[in-house]
Amino acid sequence: MNQMLQDTQAETSEVTQPPGPATEHPRFAKPQRVAFVQACWHREVVEEARIAFVREAEARHLTHVDVFEVPGSFEIPLHAQVLAKTRRYTAIVAAGLVVDGGIYRHEFVADTVIKALMDVQLRTEVPVFSAVLTPQQFHETEVHYDFFRRHFAIKGVEVAAACAETLLGLERLRGQVAAGIVG
Repeated sequence: MNQMLQDTQAETSEVTQPPGPATEHPRFAKPQRVAFVQACWHREVVEEARIAFVREAEARHLTHVDVFEVPGSFEIPLHAQVLAKTRRYTAIVAAGLVVDGGIYRHEFVADTVIKALMDVQLRTEVPVFSAVLTPQQFHETEVHYDFFRRHFAIKGVEVAAACAETLLGLERLRGQVAAGIVG
């Protein structure tokens, strides 16, 4: 996913909305266990996705989340594959930040990671979700760190929602297949 930092003025204006009523999310028929694989490169930014993911996952009845750390985003797919093959996890979530360090084209790394995660998902039939982000601009300034910390927190909530909704959908689909309704 390619994320771009907009102008400085837009990122500093915050809109606060009153909290809405607590949403009651559907429950799973069987307990779900999720692996969260987090790159340590720019950990202070990426960990915001994990923190937000765990909070939102609990609200959505995903209470078994195991966290794994890898050095960088490039190492995530192999870790995800090994975890998927254990059949211990019903889903795997990946989080990382791929930035242009000036040595290589970061788009190629990000593209390779996303394609490899999709390959893991299709080969193992364990859903794999990505919060591996690739900003067009990332400068090691406090303004960018603050912006991307907030952005990763939003992505953590979004990936938790996608994970829970996908697992619920797969649970229903597999039940229909087992009952001969879909086949």
